[in-house]
Amino acid sequence: MLRQSKVFRDNQVVQERIMDSNDLERERGITILSKNTSITYKGTKINIIDTPGHSDFGGEVERVLNMVEGILLVVDSVEGPMPQTRFVLKKALEFGHAVVVVVNKVDRPIARPEFVVNSTFELFIELNATDEQCDFQTVYAIGLKGKAGISADNLADDLGPLFEAILRCIPEPRIEKDGALQMLVTSTEYDEHKGRIAIGRLHAGELKRGMEVKVCTPDDACRIGKIGELFVYENFGRVPVESVSAGDICAVCGINDIMIGETIADKVSGTALPTIKIEEPTVRMSFSINTSPFVGKEGKFVTSRNLRDRLYRELERNLAMKVEDGETADTFLVSGRGTLHLTILIENMRREGYEFMIGPPKVINKTVNGKLLEPYEIAAIEVPEEYMGSVVELLGKRRGQMLDMEASGPEGTSLLKYKVPTRGLIGLRNAILTASRGRAILNTIFDSYGPWAGDISSRDQGSLVAFEGGSTTSYACVNAQERGILFVKPGQDIYKGQIVGIHQRPGDLALNVCKKKAATNVRSNKETTVVLDEPLSYSLDDCIEYIQEDELVEVTPESIRMSKNPKISKKKNN
Repeated sequence: MLRQSKVFRDNQVVQERIMDSNDLERERGITILSKNTSITYKGTKINIIDTPGHSDFGGEVERVLNMVEGILLVVDSVEGPMPQTRFVLKKALEFGHAVVVVVNKVDRPIARPEFVVNSTFELFIELNATDEQCDFQTVYAIGLKGKAGISADNLADDLGPLFEAILRCIPEPRIEKDGALQMLVTSTEYDEHKGRIAIGRLHAGELKRGMEVKVCTPDDACRIGKIGELFVYENFGRVPVESVSAGDICAVCGINDIMIGETIADKVSGTALPTIKIEEPTVRMSFSINTSPFVGKEGKFVTSRNLRDRLYRELERNLAMKVEDGETADTFLVSGRGTLHLTILIENMRREGYEFMIGPPKVINKTVNGKLLEPYEIAAIEVPEEYMGSVVELLGKRRGQMLDMEASGPEGTSLLKYKVPTRGLIGLRNAILTASRGRAILNTIFDSYGPWAGDISSRDQGSLVAFEGGSTTSYACVNAQERGILFVKPGQDIYKGQIVGIHQRPGDLALNVCKKKAATNVRSNKETTVVLDEPLSYSLDDCIEYIQEDELVEVTPESIRMSKNPKISKKKNN
């Protein structure tokens, strides 16, 4: 769409996934933050907002839906609607938005566009769409080749049919050009030179550079502000303008204390717009200062004040997240929409130079009419048939309820749909990948709160824990690897209480991986060759899924380590 609307020069080299400009988005291959751009087709300006599909970042979707009049729902020509498709569509239908369904990759040998369209229609019915919404326009496309058409068998050489469908099916903005100024702030950014930048769509009136406005909170508390610079979005940048008319998306500078959810309104007669409604978090983790012996060696920001300021600053733009003070002054409880939502925050803080510790993720339960309820999610697992038994067994242990099972194509794979407690999903992704030798694909989305499912078995293996600090030795590692799988290699500095491996049996085992071979005058009469296994590498996601109630993850800009929580260990020993 961007190339064919002449956003780029004909000879310009354009990187893939250009809208995913964040480093973590490129590394993980997912969209995390909503992005704005615009194109012009036949004299009509079309504002485009690229939103995440993963439900963990649903807050990004919810806060921008009031800026658009319709959505392009892109589904794969083989897979059909996935769990994340359901989430985005549900929110769009609740807002009453028009939907254009785009069936992509119809050139795949195993494409089944008719099945995909029927599955999408069934999804509309499940989500209680109106008759008008169910009568959606379908466009078939090959995104890589820039082709589209109203029929899967007859595609044009460009995306013209898609552009025409947008103009025909998605209405113009519902605005009041002559009304009193109103603009709901749906996003904020920070610039070193311009300060805080407020982003949103002008719902009514006209906004001019230098004008005085009223800034209203959702509870109608108002203050006076002044517009500094004013920008609109064109292509991939902001263009300074003198004024913006109702219906356009703009960025405003000059009001440094403005927050998401506030309204920029007419100084005399302006009122606040309805606030943005965001679904509640489902997972909580504890953040605390680093208490390991290595504190301060690898990070810049290590104090509780540094940690507190950074976490509460995150709330200014991340509406789906909540932060509360913990039981102690150096502990904070951070709640999000899922472990991935929190992991992205942790990784960003790590790259910014913060050093801290995190506890295991815990689900947020509710008590309604005296009954304990916990969050459930819908899990869709695409797995080759030869590994299906192992995957079904895993989900059964985690209290999963099978909803559906169907063949997902002629490649010998099956699509399993389960309703699983959120507790049961923690650590499930790695377990499924191991059981299927890396060939299974897991997608999940929050469904609802339901009755407490009972106990869910934790991991079957304990941890190998260092009972002495120092530098690891080859001699000690050779002996230790007989007890399990190691995370460390010879010559690595560790501390007492650090988790250095996975025990091959249930329960933890304390051992010394810094022990040196005793020097004697007795010469061995036989040379022996010992092979030291390569240590198991792990990511931040792996650590968060691995740790249990009495364990912590130490996060620094240079390292990620796991350790036993000394406070809980002391309680257990007592």
